[in-house]
Amino acid sequence: MSAMIDKDKSKGKVTLASAFRSIVWPRRNLLFVGLILIVIGRLAGFVLPLKSKELLDVIVPNKDMQGLYTLLWMVGLALLVQAVTSFLLTRLLSVQAQYLISELRAEVQKKVLSLPISFFDNNKSGALVSRIMSDVEGVRNLIGTGLVQLVGGTITAVISLLLLININPWMTLFVFLPVAIFGYVALKAFKYIRPIFRVRGKINAEVTGRLTETLAGVRVIKGFNAEAQEHLIFEEGVERLFQNVKKSLTATALMTSSSTFLLGLASVGIMGIGGYYMIQSSMTTGDFLLFTLLLGFMIAPIVQMSNIGSQLTEALAGLDRTEELMNMTTEDEMMDRPVVLDGIQGKIRLDEVSFSYEKGKQVLHDISFEVMPGEVIALVGGSGSGKSTIAGLCSSFLTPTKGTVFIDGHDMTTVQLSSYRKNLGVVLQDEFLFEGTIRQNILFPRPDASESELMAAVEAAYVNEFTDRFDDGLDTLIGERGVKLSGGQRQRISIARAILADPRIIILDEATSNLDTESEGLIQRSLQELIKDRTTIIIAHRLSTIKKADQILVIENGRIAETGNHDTLIAAGGRYHDLFTYQAKI
Repeated sequence: MSAMIDKDKSKGKVTLASAFRSIVWPRRNLLFVGLILIVIGRLAGFVLPLKSKELLDVIVPNKDMQGLYTLLWMVGLALLVQAVTSFLLTRLLSVQAQYLISELRAEVQKKVLSLPISFFDNNKSGALVSRIMSDVEGVRNLIGTGLVQLVGGTITAVISLLLLININPWMTLFVFLPVAIFGYVALKAFKYIRPIFRVRGKINAEVTGRLTETLAGVRVIKGFNAEAQEHLIFEEGVERLFQNVKKSLTATALMTSSSTFLLGLASVGIMGIGGYYMIQSSMTTGDFLLFTLLLGFMIAPIVQMSNIGSQLTEALAGLDRTEELMNMTTEDEMMDRPVVLDGIQGKIRLDEVSFSYEKGKQVLHDISFEVMPGEVIALVGGSGSGKSTIAGLCSSFLTPTKGTVFIDGHDMTTVQLSSYRKNLGVVLQDEFLFEGTIRQNILFPRPDASESELMAAVEAAYVNEFTDRFDDGLDTLIGERGVKLSGGQRQRISIARAILADPRIIILDEATSNLDTESEGLIQRSLQELIKDRTTIIIAHRLSTIKKADQILVIENGRIAETGNHDTLIAAGGRYHDLFTYQAKI
């Protein structure tokens, strides 16, 4: 979107001028056609008032039936032209506007997915959905009929003003004064409204985010009988949204009521002045009717332009928020990453690595270790000791605050992340499955995999052990996040997905945590096949699952307390010995 929208650097906001340069101007040919259509339509609209004067002042007094027929034919043709141009205008510009919205949504979504993991840790998914889907919708008022109608309305108002001056300049001057006052009030209102629209987008994103969380966690909510609490939180959110909307409606109502009052005064004045001139015989009935109709032609676009102005203000507020996202630094932009890995052996080394999620609160302290290609390293320790953070650093989800992570001798901060991650397989502690079928979830890393490759992964992870009991087999729908499956079944699908990806590096974060004893036995056999000849990092609370690891690192308080293989650490009688002995007794 940065390529589509220029920013006003001094204010940090998207201006109408910058939006025009980057969004409107590249589509100038289309808008020019739209402008021609609206000019034709507006000019055709002048036929009715002009012919109304002719009807009253010429045709009726002279009882000209042929002239009446001609007049009706011309007015009917003008109405047809108006209808056709209106249809073409809407079809042309509205469709283009919706196409642009879809383009922008796709571009913003692509940008969001390129942001670092830390961004998602600090932002609600529901709020991001709102920003991707809602904030760009105002663009339709820039490319759609809004901006063209703004120009067309200006043309109509100017032509009407010139015709009014030609009929009676004094009456026109009397009308112009309240119109000018209304224009001044509208400009002041727009400056007041834009910040309100900007805040509205933020509130809407927050409310949507909370609602998304509520629906996703409905089982927890019901389990703790917390429906009333969640309802109260949502109610407070929609109340804030209502108060924001009320402010904008108040400003809009001020514009509408002021226009009604000021233009009403103008109408009363026109009736008095026009009546005086007609009594003095210096203005015909046709002139007065023409003046009244043209006055409507001049005022209607002005009132319409005030509404369009509100829409443009809302559009720019949404683009402000979208531009904030588009200006954020992506993972690959955070530092220069010139190294592209065509393939990797799988050697990982951490050198004096420290990490903190918040400034001044270190989670890891000077971690150093090395994993050779094909080795299995296990990380053990209590909750919050730093095991998952080490896995996050090895999987490139996190960047060290100090020290270096090396992959095959390359500093990870210089490696293009996509080239590394295509060689990476991850099975997380909180397995995530997408809504759809079991087949679609397993094929996620390789949608073009053959049926034989798919079935090999299914059998290796013992997924077929439970899918064979389902009527639809692998085509069984699993619901949102796999809600229709047990924890063990979801975990086996995640492992099958990793097997199918055929990576060089495997990271297993509590991969057997949700499995019963029987399932764990099946999975352990499949994992042995998965990790063969692959560099593997295993995080496990169940120490019985890591006896054969080449290295075991005992992590405590963000530091490596012990290192060695199972037999060495048991013989040492330290922390690992205590943990293993304790678990063996349970």
